[in-house]
Order: sequence, then structure tokens, then C-alpha cells
Amino acid sequence: MSHTYLIALGSNRRHHRFGRPRQVLATAMDCLDGSYGAVIATSPIVDSDPIGPSLRRYANAALLLRSNDDPEALLRRLKYLEQWFGRRQRGQRWSSRVLDLDIVLWDGGAYSAKQLTIPHPLFRERAFVLGPAQAIAPDWRDPVTGLTIYQLHSRLTRPRPLPRGASADARHPGPLAQSVEQLTFNQ
Repeated sequence: MSHTYLIALGSNRRHHRFGRPRQVLATAMDCLDGSYGAVIATSPIVDSDPIGPSLRRYANAALLLRSNDDPEALLRRLKYLEQWFGRRQRGQRWSSRVLDLDIVLWDGGAYSAKQLTIPHPLFRERAFVLGPAQAIAPDWRDPVTGLTIYQLHSRLTRPRPLPRGASADARHPGPLAQSVEQLTFNQ
């Protein structure tokens, strides 16, 4: 039986043969197409700030993969591809890596196993996942919240409401307030 998966891709380390992180992602997308199933859509590759101890910016993307693998079999194969690209499985969490592949969603709804939870537990909080995902699957619904990827991304990126009684100028203090802060800081 064929399933459709939303896969998030990330890289912030150069590969000795494939090049910089953007080229690593492009090569990984090519590797997934055919060997792992059929890639039916790919997002643009975007740059994002790191989370955690890594200081290097990430290249991120998303793709839709149609595969005959069940979620756990696909996860094993994705982990193998990460290792083939040079990722070490041990080490500090959220450190720099050549390739990171995550199953974010699949057409089977919510799924839970020892090594895998779908939807990915943190995807709703990550613009670097939701932005690329929105480019290729804006109407895909999160089975937990019922919200579309478009709605989740909009909630994450829209300006937060001001506290009651605060003026709109409080969000952007303007040049006078900025220069006062600079003067205070420089003294």
C-alpha cells in the first residue's frame, strides 16, 4: 500500500563530495526520488538560524514522498541515508549535521511507536519546517489540531497582540527611543 509522507530536510555542514548545505539537500532530494519512493513535490531551500548549540545557519526544505514503506521502515531507511551522508548518531542534540531527515506527517494520521511519533512533536513550533511545508502542502491538516499547515505557519509568524492598554508604537519604539537606548548603553 502506498503512503504519502511530508519529510523535512536540514543541513548546516558541508559534505566533502556534495558541497555546501544547500547542495547537500538537493543531492538528498535526488537520492530519495526513486530509491525511497516517488518525490511528488519539493519546496524551495531556505536558510534559517540554528536551534541549540550549533552556530552555523541551516539550509532547510521539505518534500512530499509517495512510498510503499510503513512509517517505521521509512524511518530506518532515512536514518541509513543520514549515516551515508556522514551523520553520526551519537553526540550532542541539535548540534551541526550534514543531513537531518524527519518524518513530519503522513497520510495515515497520528502514529506512535518507540522510535517515531507522527506528527513530529515539534513541527508546529518551527518556522523552518512550516515555511517549506506550506510551499508544497498548505492544505494538509495536522491530525492532532485539525489546523492546516498554512494556518499553523500563519499562527507562528503573525505579529503577537499587544498587551491591553499598550499603544502600537510600543512594538516599534522609533528613532528617538533607539538613540536614547544607544546613548545609555554607550555611557
